[in-house]
Amino acid sequence: MPTEKKVKAVEALYEVFAKTQIGVLTDYRGLKTSELNEMRRKLRDAKIDYKVVKNSLAEIAAAKAGLKHVAGMFKNPMAVAFGYGDPAQTMKAIADYVRASKITLNIKSGFLPDSLLTAQELEILAKLPSREVLLARVLGGMQSPIYGLVNVLAGPMRGLAQVLQGRINQLEAK
Repeated sequence: MPTEKKVKAVEALYEVFAKTQIGVLTDYRGLKTSELNEMRRKLRDAKIDYKVVKNSLAEIAAAKAGLKHVAGMFKNPMAVAFGYGDPAQTMKAIADYVRASKITLNIKSGFLPDSLLTAQELEILAKLPSREVLLARVLGGMQSPIYGLVNVLAGPMRGLAQVLQGRINQLEAK
């Protein structure tokens, strides 16, 4: 029979799991309480919640939120960084904080609403450029062939214009 406290904890975790865009599972052991509190405060500024979770309750909440692929990931003491915005920005904020504060935060794995991520994939995600930069690169890649085509098609007209201008200059010189 679950206690009222556990039911409330599962409900709170369910709400977090339901609205998260990325979750990063970390091993928080070895960090001082002051370091954890400072990290929570800094990550909260970036719209990231960092929670130490009880594994059994987290598994129940994840399954209830439709994240059945996440349920088996909770082994050993865990803390989860829940990001609600762009997953790449969330990972950048975590990586930047760890690098700036020089704490030892062991990132185990992560998850998106529809897939699991390894620690290496999370590292790659942290190094990705922002969404706006990626969109600009895609748009530039789409525009490049069009500019090339316009340039090739305008070549004969430009050549004709240069020949005519040369003839005009030649006739004016006489």
